[in-house]
Amino acid sequence: MKMALQRSIWILGLAFTLVATAAAQSTAAPPPPAKKSQVTLTYMGTAAWEISDGKTVILIDPYLSRIQIRAPSAPASSGQAADPRPVHDWNEVVEPDAATVDAHIHQANFILVTHTHIDHVMDVPHIALKTHATVIGTESTENVMRAFSVPEDQLITVRGGEDYDFGDFSVKVIPSLHSPLDHKRYFSSEKEPAGMKAPLTLRQMDSEGGTLAYLIRFHEHQILAFGANNYIERELDKLSPDVVLVGAGPSRREIYDYTGRLLRALDFPALVLPTHWDNYTEPYGASQQLAIDTLQSFIQEVKAASPKTNVIVPKYFEPIPLDDDK
Repeated sequence: MKMALQRSIWILGLAFTLVATAAAQSTAAPPPPAKKSQVTLTYMGTAAWEISDGKTVILIDPYLSRIQIRAPSAPASSGQAADPRPVHDWNEVVEPDAATVDAHIHQANFILVTHTHIDHVMDVPHIALKTHATVIGTESTENVMRAFSVPEDQLITVRGGEDYDFGDFSVKVIPSLHSPLDHKRYFSSEKEPAGMKAPLTLRQMDSEGGTLAYLIRFHEHQILAFGANNYIERELDKLSPDVVLVGAGPSRREIYDYTGRLLRALDFPALVLPTHWDNYTEPYGASQQLAIDTLQSFIQEVKAASPKTNVIVPKYFEPIPLDDDK
């Protein structure tokens, strides 16, 4: 009898413990949601950007060498003290400024190239070989990569219209147009040929090969990246990016209602970041005040067309964090 009573007490105690534990679990606060990875964009001058969530690094047109070139289309001088660096001719072989590139680019998983002009593609072979990044670009761009022995498994050739999923992000490749240089007279149907072997002259890395834009879907953001001051309006149909890297150089003024048409076509994006607006023939330490002053008219164009759109003038190598709530 005594043993039966003790057993009953033990069973009641166990039942009470189980009930109390279940009640505590039901009232405990749920575990916090997994922390979202914040996406940052970092401007590296010219049309060069780094887009990263701290794990995946995507580069756009990474050109950091900023060499001086004897070319009619080069930006006007800022009027500051003479640059002691050499001025190069098109038939010269010029090595990338590896020290500058390596100081700022430590990792890259993907490199998106909008077209094959030297101020977009010159540093890409060095970066691709160093980081083993996958290079996405036109046939012209990939032929330059092959000349420098970038492995085929790092190359993805596109022409516009592709929409590729890479797991952590996806990329829609958009046909586009180059800036209307030389008062609208610029035109190029040239591309760099297959079979070239490094070293290459500057001229051998400067055939446009067609121009592209890229829509990058990364976490909850859609980032539309242009590498020139032009676009094809019909190719932007039904795109609604929250961030747009907009070519903001002076040649945009050759295009009818350039900024207004673009922002309306894109359903008035929340954030515009001007790109390809600086004097990319001068070193990073040089003043860009003249270019910044010239850029003010573009900012006013954005505000007139889309008052709620935020415009940030990027500073070299200063990350711009994107709002997690867009």
